[in-house]
Amino acid sequence: MKPYHTLLYYYYTPIADAAAFAEQHLAFCERLGIVGRIIVADEGLNGTISGTVVQCKKYMDQLKSNPTFAGIEFKIDEVDVPSFERLYVRYKPEIVHSSLRGIRNIDPNEITGTHLKPHEVLEMLDRDDVVFVDVRSNYESNVGRFKNAVTLDIDNFRDFPEKLKELEHLKNKKVVTYCTGGIKCEKASGYLRKNGFENVYQVEGGIVKYAKETGGKDFEGKLYVFDNRVVVDVNSVNPTIFSKCKNCGETSARMVNCANAVCNEHFVQCEACSWKMEGCCSEACMQSEHKRPYDGTGYYQRESANACSID
Repeated sequence: MKPYHTLLYYYYTPIADAAAFAEQHLAFCERLGIVGRIIVADEGLNGTISGTVVQCKKYMDQLKSNPTFAGIEFKIDEVDVPSFERLYVRYKPEIVHSSLRGIRNIDPNEITGTHLKPHEVLEMLDRDDVVFVDVRSNYESNVGRFKNAVTLDIDNFRDFPEKLKELEHLKNKKVVTYCTGGIKCEKASGYLRKNGFENVYQVEGGIVKYAKETGGKDFEGKLYVFDNRVVVDVNSVNPTIFSKCKNCGETSARMVNCANAVCNEHFVQCEACSWKMEGCCSEACMQSEHKRPYDGTGYYQRESANACSID
């Protein structure tokens, strides 16, 4: 067993006085000594945190003992070192930022797609009447996705409603939505149902749970994660890498952020090009006054540390 755990979780449930809860939760996390990123909203909780095995168990026990979060599920990764350097807890309007046009008003407790267990997902693969739809951002699907999945050219989840017309031709199919841990699918699948898609499903627990319980069969590439690891392996059954370095075109699954803080593009870049380009995506970004020092990782911490504020 590795000395640290990283927990991925979300839970759609009304939180009374969520702003006050965020402040209390920040204080609890600080006392516990964990690190990570947690979003609290009136509609629920969304987080990825990291700490020792003991710290993470105490965190999970505390949340589960609260009747508000009694049904919460944690996806647990064993890691050699914490996946974050800081603690970030904030109150926000939503636990996943979405569009004001329709999807923000979706309540997954009222309308959402049928949850598929990982073994049920396996049974849906390669069926002619089934199509998998990736609801994540383009930089995530560019480095890893289910085989033959429909991917959307969106920079953020809030752009998902704008792609509805591109999916209209799939209304006669069984549509299986998927994302990293399941949280985006809760609303995306509900949005599709609300707009006339009748047979809508979602991968319960997302790619993470699917990988843990099936070995990740037919997931191509790697999984983009929002912590220091940047990408992680998914498929131990029939793994492939399809993504290519933005600069030289060599096959690579190494994801970085552009060292130019103003650009900050998420993109694939091999290690050789990263050093050559000083972590930048282009010559123009290399000349920017906002270029951050490149340390070999291509991952940059948020400037704000332990913060709990109201947007």
